[in-house]
Amino acid sequence: MNTDCSPLLTDLYELTMLQAYLDEGMADTAVFEFFVRALPPSWNFLMAAGIEQAVDYLATLRFRDDDLRWLRDTGRFHPVFLDWLGDFRFAGDVYAMREGTVFFPDEPVLRVVAPLAQAQFVESRLINLLNYSCLVASKAARCVLAAPGRQLVDFGLRRAHGAEAGLLAARSSYLAGFAGTATVLAGRRYGIPLFGTMAHSYIQAHDREAQAFSHFSASHPRDVTLLVDTYDSEAAAAKVAVLAPDLRQRGVSLKALRLDSGDLAELSRRVRAILDQAGLAEVRIFASGNLDEREIARLVAAGAPIDGFGVGTHLSTSADAPYLDSAYKLQVYAGKSRRKRSPGKATWPGEKQVYRVYRDDGRPSYDVVALACEPPPPEHSRALLHQVMHQGRREPPLEPLDLLRHHADAELALLPAELRRLDPAPTPYPVQISAPLRALAHKLDQQTH
Repeated sequence: MNTDCSPLLTDLYELTMLQAYLDEGMADTAVFEFFVRALPPSWNFLMAAGIEQAVDYLATLRFRDDDLRWLRDTGRFHPVFLDWLGDFRFAGDVYAMREGTVFFPDEPVLRVVAPLAQAQFVESRLINLLNYSCLVASKAARCVLAAPGRQLVDFGLRRAHGAEAGLLAARSSYLAGFAGTATVLAGRRYGIPLFGTMAHSYIQAHDREAQAFSHFSASHPRDVTLLVDTYDSEAAAAKVAVLAPDLRQRGVSLKALRLDSGDLAELSRRVRAILDQAGLAEVRIFASGNLDEREIARLVAAGAPIDGFGVGTHLSTSADAPYLDSAYKLQVYAGKSRRKRSPGKATWPGEKQVYRVYRDDGRPSYDVVALACEPPPPEHSRALLHQVMHQGRREPPLEPLDLLRHHADAELALLPAELRRLDPAPTPYPVQISAPLRALAHKLDQQTH
């Protein structure tokens, strides 16, 4: 989805620094890492997503002739630099967490090793892609934990912050465990199952609600879901019950009724009773309407007979936590480790790896952020960062989305109970900084600049 994206979708300072690097002859290898400084309030974990989009961007990064002409016309850059941009390609190595992996603050999710200009220039777009995808995948994972055994569908396109955001939200939520999306293009691009019913306007365009139900069912006889809250949900459910024998004779498969407003817990009970009394126990109840993980959890706890939820605005905007405090920082240049010491924004220097240590029951016990040259912890552990690009080429091939989705499901299943809560865990998940890494940071802190 990023192949049509101009490299000019970046911050100006990326280009101004690149010209200065070129003028100074600074072309040694650099290591940059993407990480998140802190969890949003009440969140206990994050989920890695957007690696595929990041790799696509890096693999296809090119300045076109019209990009270079526009830059020349600005008068900001000299001709030698613009000629150099014409041959600009990303030829570095990239290491990343597998999409669907649960992660925590200060843990590098993606590491770029490349000549300084290449590693620097991609900063803005990588943060742009990874920040949003990780944010929505994490939000969706919280919804999944709030609705065990229930179907979840992404309804977020119309209020997403732009077309790309709507598509990435569909992909990230499916990765995290949603059953599918209402966004048709996401179905085409990513193979995500599509779900959809009708809008209230369809009902209103007919003189009689029952007529709208009958006509829509005739047009879409397979797995029909009817929207029943345009006027009166209980009355609409009763109309469906009356129509059901005729629909069955016509070969219509009535799958569900959708509630989109009101007291969903009470309405779902009343509609369920109407359906059961009519012998329609197989017809499910699907709810939507400004839902988030907390409202879903409340409905589940109240015993509402709701079989599935459509989650829209609160998912695609991550309404309670609309951003992550993420960063992409220089950790090594020309063989020397680098450390930012700004108050509240200090970084751990050096090229790093993350190890997850497991208990005997297979659940995570703690993580270790270590220098990449360190041996793994002696306990049962696994490294979380793996190579995904070599000299600018994908390596190995990226995994199918459904396989990554299974991985995300396994990650959530293994989360300790205290991290599965929607409220803050009594004790945050422990992330240890290795002794050699702390020693390196201390050594750099003693240096003057």
